[in-house]
Amino acid sequence: MKNFLKIIAGTFIGSLLAMVLGFFILLGVVGSMATLSSSAKPVVPKSAVLSFNFKTAITEQSVEDPFAMFNPLGGASSKTQGILNLIETIEKAATDQSIKFIYMNVTDLNAGISHIEEIRAALVRFRESGKPVIAYADNYSQPAYYLATAADKIYMNPGGMAPLTGLSMSSLFFKDLLDKAGLEVQLIRHGKFKAAAEQFISNKMSSENREQIQAYINAVWKTWVDDISAARGISPERINQMADNLELHSAQKALDANLVDGLMYKDKLADTLAKLFGVESEKQLKMISSGDYSKATFKINFKEKNKIAVIYADGEIIMGKSDENIASDSFIEHISRVRKDSTIKAVVLRVNSPGGSAQSSDIIDREIQLLREKKPVIISMGDYAASGGYWISAKSDKILTNNTTLTGSIGVFSMAVNIEKGLKKHLHINPETVTTNRYSDLMSGFRPIEKREIEFVQAAIEDIYTDFINLVSEGRNLTPEKVDEIAQGRIWSGLDAVQIGLADERGGIREAINTAAAFSGLESYRVVEYPVKKTQLDKLMEILSDGAYAAKTVSNPGMMVENAYNYLRKESGIRHFARLPFSVTLNN
Repeated sequence: MKNFLKIIAGTFIGSLLAMVLGFFILLGVVGSMATLSSSAKPVVPKSAVLSFNFKTAITEQSVEDPFAMFNPLGGASSKTQGILNLIETIEKAATDQSIKFIYMNVTDLNAGISHIEEIRAALVRFRESGKPVIAYADNYSQPAYYLATAADKIYMNPGGMAPLTGLSMSSLFFKDLLDKAGLEVQLIRHGKFKAAAEQFISNKMSSENREQIQAYINAVWKTWVDDISAARGISPERINQMADNLELHSAQKALDANLVDGLMYKDKLADTLAKLFGVESEKQLKMISSGDYSKATFKINFKEKNKIAVIYADGEIIMGKSDENIASDSFIEHISRVRKDSTIKAVVLRVNSPGGSAQSSDIIDREIQLLREKKPVIISMGDYAASGGYWISAKSDKILTNNTTLTGSIGVFSMAVNIEKGLKKHLHINPETVTTNRYSDLMSGFRPIEKREIEFVQAAIEDIYTDFINLVSEGRNLTPEKVDEIAQGRIWSGLDAVQIGLADERGGIREAINTAAAFSGLESYRVVEYPVKKTQLDKLMEILSDGAYAAKTVSNPGMMVENAYNYLRKESGIRHFARLPFSVTLNN
């Protein structure tokens, strides 16, 4: 009876807390809505300078969550600027008589390498309108300097640096650590270049992996050097010579090398901008930030019925439902909704993914093919379109990629982890297993897999690899033999992908939208984006709706253990991955 009363009391208190929390959230929502409604919409001056500082992270989709303050877990700001939104801002400014020129401070540039390539191309197009672009930084990172070379004039702080040293990529190898911990990893794969999980079974990089990484960073560096050379009138040989000799150790060296046009502090820069603007002092200089300009000029033409949909495939490819990744169940819902909307005449699938689950990739590809029966699908590749990311791209109407996009990696792998030794050595836990058949505990994690089991998993991987090859062969109009030759799990730069037939031409998201319009014969249209990003309020309401279950879990340690066990059981077993071999971070 006492336990029963405790349960009743606990349930009552939990419900009361949920109601109180919901009440305060509601108050906050009302307050936020009032604040939002009372805040004035920015106004573009009759004559202004459009400024970019790039401190806000540039991502695939814009996120400006008015309810971010309600995140109970805290964390970094949820505000980001989508790549399409930023490019459209630059394009609007090119034809807006109020905007005289662009000023950008790239000191704190926060963007991926392909995003930078697309922004740079948009700035070059802006200059074709006859309006100048001015760039400044206290210090130039290499990506920031590459972006700055889209400008007419490049200035920097006299005490700063603009070192060009070339690019590198590093990988960490964990086999010694895993051996010491008593953990054994067995890797089964197809593709001599499929380096996924290589760091868990070896202490050094394979020659094949080194070859593909070298080719990729060479291609990225070549793109940067060629564009810098054309913009600054410096030969590629001279740029590489300066990098090899570490010549650019000061701002003066950068000026002497013609990398920048002048050295000045910000007060002098303000005078320079004022003079270009046609006024005498900084006080008379009217500037509008890119964010405010975007808000001020953003309009939806609801009279325009024809639409082009941009569907963002951003993140890992996984099974099930998720708002944070490309989850099969959730993602095909977006595709299905677009397919059934007769006002949407064409689709741009923006792929920014290193891949993931092979099965999920196949499910998504099936839905994309159903979509293609109704309307054209154009692929726009972001920083990554690799492995599973390429799987869902291959059978489209056209593929556009940036030179610096990492693509390809057509291969499959599976991995088995044996934790038995680690459990015994460090935790003094001895696992025991009871089975009905000889291989019932395949991939259980409590023993190494045997030769017969490896053959079984390898056979499944070969089947998936063959399906992958045939899919690419059909989509890219290449023979299976040719696809196999350029596949083998190898990564390619977008520059190389166009040359070998994995992509059609160079271009970013704007070019992809233009291509989609041409495919569908549209002269006028408006762009709609999927999926719609959820706010913190949306997420909190979902948490509250599942509050009873969460309360039970927290108050019942036994249930927590059971949930953890069930999760491990769900994640165990045979799973095959079409995923990028590594996480890519250029050291620059």
